[in-house]
Amino acid sequence: MDRLQGKVAIVTGSTSGIGVGIATLFAKEGAQVVICGRRQEKGQAIVDRIVADGGKASYHFLDVTDTDTVKKLIDDTAETYGKVDVLVNNAANVGLKDGRVDEVSLDMWDAIIESDLTGTFYATQCVLPHMQKNGGGSIINIGSSASVAGDLGSVAYACAKAGVNSLTEYTAVQYGRDNIRCNCVRPGLIVTPENDAHVPQVLKDIFLDNILVNRYGCPEDIGHLCVYLASDESAYVTGQIMDVDGGLNSHTTTVAAFRALNSRTW
Repeated sequence: MDRLQGKVAIVTGSTSGIGVGIATLFAKEGAQVVICGRRQEKGQAIVDRIVADGGKASYHFLDVTDTDTVKKLIDDTAETYGKVDVLVNNAANVGLKDGRVDEVSLDMWDAIIESDLTGTFYATQCVLPHMQKNGGGSIINIGSSASVAGDLGSVAYACAKAGVNSLTEYTAVQYGRDNIRCNCVRPGLIVTPENDAHVPQVLKDIFLDNILVNRYGCPEDIGHLCVYLASDESAYVTGQIMDVDGGLNSHTTTVAAFRALNSRTW
Protein backbone atom coordinates (compact mmCIF):
# COMPACT_ATOMS: atom_id res chain seq x y z
CA MET A 1 0.00 0.00 0.00
CA ASP A 2 2.70 2.49 -0.98
CA ARG A 3 1.79 3.53 -4.52
CA LEU A 4 1.70 7.19 -3.44
CA GLN A 5 4.43 7.05 -0.82
CA GLY A 6 6.13 10.43 -0.44
CA LYS A 7 3.58 12.33 -2.51
CA VAL A 8 1.70 15.41 -1.31
CA ALA A 9 -1.89 15.47 -2.57
CA ILE A 10 -4.62 18.09 -2.36
CA VAL A 11 -8.18 16.83 -2.80
CA THR A 12 -10.61 19.73 -3.04
CA GLY A 13 -14.14 19.21 -1.77
CA SER A 14 -13.00 16.30 0.37
CA THR A 15 -15.23 16.82 3.40
CA SER A 16 -17.95 14.60 1.90
CA GLY A 17 -18.91 12.24 -0.91
CA ILE A 18 -16.51 11.33 -3.69
CA GLY A 19 -13.78 13.53 -2.24
CA VAL A 20 -13.70 11.49 0.96
CA GLY A 21 -13.37 8.27 -1.02
CA ILE A 22 -10.46 9.67 -3.03
CA ALA A 23 -8.66 11.16 -0.03
CA THR A 24 -9.04 8.01 2.07
CA LEU A 25 -7.54 5.79 -0.63
CA PHE A 26 -4.73 8.28 -1.23
CA ALA A 27 -3.83 8.13 2.46
CA LYS A 28 -3.93 4.33 2.46
CA GLU A 29 -1.43 4.39 -0.40
CA GLY A 30 0.99 6.53 1.59
CA ALA A 31 0.25 10.09 0.44
CA GLN A 32 0.23 13.14 2.68
CA VAL A 33 -3.35 14.26 1.99
CA VAL A 34 -4.75 17.76 2.42
CA ILE A 35 -8.46 17.58 3.18
CA CYS A 36 -10.19 20.82 2.25
CA GLY A 37 -13.63 22.35 2.09
CA ARG A 38 -15.83 24.85 3.88
CA ARG A 39 -16.89 22.58 6.75
CA GLN A 40 -14.00 22.50 9.19
CA GLU A 41 -15.67 20.16 11.69
CA LYS A 42 -16.40 17.54 9.04
CA GLY A 43 -12.98 17.98 7.50
CA GLN A 44 -11.21 17.52 10.82
CA ALA A 45 -13.27 14.40 11.53
CA ILE A 46 -12.03 12.89 8.25
CA VAL A 47 -8.45 13.85 9.10
CA ASP A 48 -8.82 12.20 12.51
CA ARG A 49 -10.18 9.02 10.94
CA ILE A 50 -7.34 8.84 8.40
CA VAL A 51 -4.71 9.42 11.09
CA ALA A 52 -6.31 6.80 13.35
CA ASP A 53 -5.98 4.32 10.47
CA GLY A 54 -2.27 5.09 10.17
CA GLY A 55 -2.44 7.65 7.35
CA LYS A 56 -1.21 11.22 7.06
CA ALA A 57 -3.69 14.07 6.60
CA SER A 58 -4.38 17.66 7.51
CA TYR A 59 -7.28 20.05 7.03
CA HIS A 60 -7.27 23.39 5.20
CA PHE A 61 -10.22 25.69 4.64
CA LEU A 62 -11.35 26.13 1.04
CA ASP A 63 -14.23 27.88 -0.65
CA VAL A 64 -13.71 27.08 -4.32
CA THR A 65 -15.66 30.22 -5.31
CA ASP A 66 -13.28 32.44 -3.30
CA THR A 67 -10.04 32.82 -5.25
CA ASP A 68 -8.11 33.99 -2.20
CA THR A 69 -8.81 30.73 -0.37
CA VAL A 70 -7.91 28.68 -3.45
CA LYS A 71 -4.50 30.32 -3.78
CA LYS A 72 -3.87 30.20 -0.03
CA LEU A 73 -4.66 26.47 0.05
CA ILE A 74 -2.12 25.65 -2.63
CA ASP A 75 0.57 28.07 -1.48
CA ASP A 76 0.24 26.96 2.18
CA THR A 77 0.44 23.30 1.18
CA ALA A 78 3.60 23.91 -0.85
CA GLU A 79 5.16 25.88 2.00
CA THR A 80 4.23 23.34 4.67
CA TYR A 81 5.23 20.17 2.82
CA GLY A 82 7.74 21.57 0.33
CA LYS A 83 5.81 20.61 -2.78
CA VAL A 84 2.49 19.66 -4.35
CA ASP A 85 2.59 16.43 -6.34
CA VAL A 86 -1.12 15.88 -6.95
CA LEU A 87 -4.12 18.15 -7.27
CA VAL A 88 -7.60 16.61 -7.50
CA ASN A 89 -10.13 19.22 -8.60
CA ASN A 90 -13.21 17.65 -7.06
CA ALA A 91 -15.02 20.57 -5.40
CA ALA A 92 -18.17 21.54 -7.27
CA ASN A 93 -21.72 22.77 -6.88
CA VAL A 94 -23.73 19.81 -8.14
CA GLY A 95 -26.59 21.74 -9.75
CA LEU A 96 -28.30 18.67 -11.17
CA LYS A 97 -31.67 20.39 -11.02
CA ASP A 98 -30.65 23.72 -12.53
CA GLY A 99 -33.15 23.31 -15.34
CA ARG A 100 -33.65 23.86 -19.06
CA VAL A 101 -32.11 26.64 -21.12
CA ASP A 102 -35.23 28.80 -20.73
CA GLU A 103 -35.42 28.19 -16.97
CA VAL A 104 -31.89 28.95 -15.78
CA SER A 105 -31.38 32.43 -14.44
CA LEU A 106 -28.13 34.24 -15.16
CA ASP A 107 -27.37 34.23 -11.43
CA MET A 108 -27.74 30.44 -11.28
CA TRP A 109 -25.71 30.01 -14.47
CA ASP A 110 -22.91 32.22 -13.14
CA ALA A 111 -22.85 30.47 -9.76
CA ILE A 112 -22.52 27.00 -11.25
CA ILE A 113 -19.92 28.04 -13.85
CA GLU A 114 -17.95 29.83 -11.12
CA SER A 115 -17.94 26.81 -8.84
CA ASP A 116 -17.61 23.93 -11.29
CA LEU A 117 -15.46 25.41 -14.07
CA THR A 118 -13.77 28.60 -12.87
CA GLY A 119 -12.83 26.98 -9.55
CA THR A 120 -11.14 24.11 -11.38
CA PHE A 121 -9.39 26.51 -13.75
CA TYR A 122 -8.05 28.76 -11.00
CA ALA A 123 -6.83 25.91 -8.78
CA THR A 124 -5.02 24.50 -11.80
CA GLN A 125 -3.49 27.89 -12.59
CA CYS A 126 -2.29 28.28 -8.99
CA VAL A 127 -0.71 24.82 -8.73
CA LEU A 128 1.18 24.93 -12.04
CA PRO A 129 4.17 27.02 -10.81
CA HIS A 130 4.67 24.69 -7.85
CA MET A 131 4.57 21.60 -10.05
CA GLN A 132 6.93 23.20 -12.57
CA LYS A 133 9.35 23.99 -9.74
CA ASN A 134 9.13 20.39 -8.51
CA GLY A 135 9.70 18.91 -11.96
CA GLY A 136 6.18 17.65 -12.55
CA GLY A 137 2.93 16.52 -11.07
CA SER A 138 -0.51 15.08 -11.72
CA ILE A 139 -3.72 17.10 -12.00
CA ILE A 140 -6.93 15.09 -11.87
CA ASN A 141 -10.17 16.84 -12.74
CA ILE A 142 -13.44 15.29 -11.64
CA GLY A 143 -15.91 15.75 -14.48
CA SER A 144 -19.35 14.25 -14.98
CA SER A 145 -21.22 11.94 -17.32
CA ALA A 146 -23.69 14.83 -17.62
CA SER A 147 -21.24 16.35 -20.12
CA VAL A 148 -21.42 13.39 -22.49
CA ALA A 149 -24.64 14.31 -24.36
CA GLY A 150 -27.70 16.51 -24.22
CA ASP A 151 -30.36 15.90 -21.58
CA LEU A 152 -33.70 17.29 -20.40
CA GLY A 153 -32.24 19.55 -17.71
CA SER A 154 -29.08 20.49 -15.80
CA VAL A 155 -27.84 22.68 -18.65
CA ALA A 156 -25.51 24.87 -16.57
CA TYR A 157 -23.96 21.93 -14.73
CA ALA A 158 -23.46 19.96 -17.95
CA CYS A 159 -21.90 22.93 -19.74
CA ALA A 160 -19.56 23.60 -16.82
CA LYS A 161 -18.42 19.98 -16.81
CA ALA A 162 -18.02 20.03 -20.59
CA GLY A 163 -15.68 22.95 -20.03
CA VAL A 164 -13.72 20.80 -17.57
CA ASN A 165 -13.26 18.24 -20.35
CA SER A 166 -11.67 20.86 -22.60
CA LEU A 167 -9.63 22.38 -19.78
CA THR A 168 -8.18 18.94 -19.11
CA GLU A 169 -6.99 18.55 -22.69
CA TYR A 170 -5.58 22.08 -22.94
CA THR A 171 -3.68 21.69 -19.67
CA ALA A 172 -2.24 18.35 -20.79
CA VAL A 173 -1.10 19.82 -24.11
CA GLN A 174 0.42 22.99 -22.73
CA TYR A 175 2.27 21.55 -19.71
CA GLY A 176 3.15 18.00 -20.73
CA ARG A 177 6.71 19.07 -21.52
CA ASP A 178 6.99 20.18 -17.89
CA ASN A 179 6.15 16.61 -16.85
CA ILE A 180 2.75 17.78 -15.64
CA ARG A 181 -0.02 15.38 -16.52
CA CYS A 182 -3.71 16.23 -16.54
CA ASN A 183 -6.59 13.77 -16.83
CA CYS A 184 -10.33 13.86 -16.21
CA VAL A 185 -12.44 11.25 -14.43
CA ARG A 186 -16.17 11.35 -15.23
CA PRO A 187 -18.34 9.58 -12.65
CA GLY A 188 -21.75 8.18 -13.48
CA LEU A 189 -24.35 7.77 -10.73
CA ILE A 190 -22.35 7.60 -7.50
CA VAL A 191 -24.37 6.85 -4.38
CA THR A 192 -22.74 8.29 -1.27
CA PRO A 193 -23.72 8.32 2.41
CA GLU A 194 -24.71 11.97 1.96
CA ASN A 195 -26.88 11.64 -1.14
CA ASP A 196 -28.36 8.14 -0.79
CA ALA A 197 -31.53 9.26 0.98
CA HIS A 198 -32.02 12.14 -1.46
CA VAL A 199 -31.74 10.16 -4.71
CA PRO A 200 -35.27 8.98 -5.61
CA GLN A 201 -35.65 5.25 -6.14
CA VAL A 202 -37.18 5.86 -9.55
CA LEU A 203 -33.99 7.64 -10.60
CA LYS A 204 -31.85 4.80 -9.23
CA ASP A 205 -33.97 2.31 -11.19
CA ILE A 206 -33.59 4.26 -14.45
CA PHE A 207 -29.84 4.37 -14.05
CA LEU A 208 -29.57 0.72 -13.02
CA ASP A 209 -31.53 -0.28 -16.13
CA ASN A 210 -28.80 1.34 -18.22
CA ILE A 211 -25.72 0.48 -16.16
CA LEU A 212 -24.05 -2.65 -17.49
CA VAL A 213 -23.00 -4.04 -14.10
CA ASN A 214 -25.39 -4.89 -11.28
CA ARG A 215 -24.89 -1.94 -8.93
CA TYR A 216 -24.53 1.80 -8.64
CA GLY A 217 -21.16 3.42 -8.23
CA CYS A 218 -19.55 4.33 -4.91
CA PRO A 219 -16.86 6.91 -4.03
CA GLU A 220 -14.16 4.25 -3.92
CA ASP A 221 -14.80 3.41 -7.59
CA ILE A 222 -13.65 6.92 -8.45
CA GLY A 223 -10.88 6.80 -5.86
CA HIS A 224 -9.24 3.70 -7.32
CA LEU A 225 -8.80 5.32 -10.73
CA CYS A 226 -7.56 8.52 -9.10
CA VAL A 227 -4.90 6.54 -7.20
CA TYR A 228 -3.65 5.18 -10.52
CA LEU A 229 -3.63 8.62 -12.15
CA ALA A 230 -1.84 10.15 -9.14
CA SER A 231 0.80 7.42 -9.09
CA ASP A 232 3.90 6.97 -11.22
CA GLU A 233 2.18 3.95 -12.80
CA SER A 234 0.33 6.38 -15.07
CA ALA A 235 3.43 8.35 -16.11
CA TYR A 236 2.53 7.84 -19.79
CA VAL A 237 -1.16 8.78 -19.38
CA THR A 238 -2.26 12.36 -19.94
CA GLY A 239 -4.99 14.31 -21.70
CA GLN A 240 -7.47 11.49 -21.15
CA ILE A 241 -11.15 11.74 -20.25
CA MET A 242 -12.15 8.52 -18.50
CA ASP A 243 -15.66 7.39 -17.64
CA VAL A 244 -16.27 5.47 -14.41
CA ASP A 245 -19.96 4.80 -14.86
CA GLY A 246 -20.50 1.06 -14.96
CA GLY A 247 -20.77 1.24 -18.75
CA LEU A 248 -23.65 3.72 -18.66
CA ASN A 249 -22.44 5.69 -21.68
CA SER A 250 -20.88 2.84 -23.64
CA HIS A 251 -23.97 1.47 -25.39
CA THR A 252 -26.84 2.44 -27.66
CA THR A 253 -29.81 4.18 -26.09
CA THR A 254 -32.16 1.25 -26.75
CA VAL A 255 -30.36 -1.43 -24.75
CA ALA A 256 -32.40 -1.04 -21.53
CA ALA A 257 -35.72 -1.10 -23.37
CA PHE A 258 -34.86 -4.22 -25.36
CA ARG A 259 -33.51 -5.92 -22.24
CA ALA A 260 -36.88 -5.32 -20.56
CA LEU A 261 -38.57 -6.99 -23.56
CA ASN A 262 -36.14 -9.92 -23.32
CA SER A 263 -35.21 -9.17 -26.90
CA ARG A 264 -32.04 -8.34 -28.78
CA THR A 265 -33.66 -6.25 -31.50
CA TRP A 266 -37.02 -5.39 -32.99
